[in-house]
Formats: sequence, C-alpha cells, structure tokens
Amino acid sequence: MILEAKNIGFRYKNSGYILKNLDFSISSNERVALLAKSGYGKTTLARIMSGYLKQNWGEVLIDGEEIPGSGFHPVQLIYQHPEKTFNPKWKMKKSLEENGNPDEKLIDLLEIKGTWLDRYPSELSGGELQRFAIARAITQETKFIIADEITAMLDGISQAQIWHSLIEITKKRNIGMIVITHNRELADKVCTSIVKLHEINNI
Repeated sequence: MILEAKNIGFRYKNSGYILKNLDFSISSNERVALLAKSGYGKTTLARIMSGYLKQNWGEVLIDGEEIPGSGFHPVQLIYQHPEKTFNPKWKMKKSLEENGNPDEKLIDLLEIKGTWLDRYPSELSGGELQRFAIARAITQETKFIIADEITAMLDGISQAQIWHSLIEITKKRNIGMIVITHNRELADKVCTSIVKLHEINNI
C-alpha cells in the first residue's frame, strides 16, 4: 500500500506559499522521517495528508485512489501536545472508545495501565497521555500514521519506550509511519529512510 502527496500546493490567506509542487510518498512497510526546521511546513503537510486541512492544489492518494472525505480517515495524525487532543471532561476510557473498542493487545504493547482508564487527562503525565493518543489513532482501518514531534516534550525514558512500542506496532500491523522531526539523531534511530523537506518543497 502506498500513500502519496502529489504536486501539493498550500498557502494561508494573505501569506506566501508554504508548500509548492511538493511530491512525497511512503509504503506501508516504511518508517520515513520528514526532516525540517521549525516553521518550515512539516505540520501543514501532515494536516493535509491526514485530512485536517485542504490543499490549494494537488492530491493525496492511497494506492492511486483519493481518500474518502467522510468516515474514519486511514491516515491518522498524532500531535506533539496530547493534552490538547483529549476532552478534559472525559475519563480516558471514554476517550479511548471514540474510535470503537480498543484493542487489548495494543493496550498491552503501549503499557497502558488499567488504573489510568478511570483518570482525567489532567491526572496523567505527557508520556502517559501520548500512549493514549497512539492507542486511539491505531485501529483496524489505520493504514498510515503521522507522528508529529510526538516525543519532543518528553523525558528520555518515555521517548525510548514510546518509539520502541510504535516500531513494534507498525511492524506487526504493516502500518506505514511518517516521523516529523527536526532531530536527525532520532530520525536515524527510528526510521528506515529520511526525506529533507526543503529538497522536495519547491519554494
């Protein structure tokens, strides 16, 4: 399975182009780092590929077909700040069930403790919340995930644990992973290949 961004162009209103004539692709057996400095359009591209933002031109395809505009999106985006993606009034069990019943094997792989399910987001650490964000993003319909600086704010131990779990999960489920980062060392450790955004973005 191949995810493609073809000839993507994007600009925010009253600003210059952030992305222009950009081509990018990833197969389901790959972990590709998208490397760039902050403010260079990494997150904008991630939001376009995961359906949160509409490009000005170009297309996003899976195996040559446009991704349906409704229903569960096969490309799931995981953000840097998980605390902003959960309803603060919901306990974690309810949030986790948004996309259906959570997979117990996935919960085990992510080392999510049963006691965390009855807590609110404010009662968990950043690393614990990020595990829930990953679990919520990965369902039977998930074909690709985009990890946008997901461990940048975490301590070294939490970073290592989360990446170890993600690599194991994506391998077992044949899910392609785009790792958005400015950290070359992380990209070398986690990914099978590296793409520098400035080399594919024609601005």
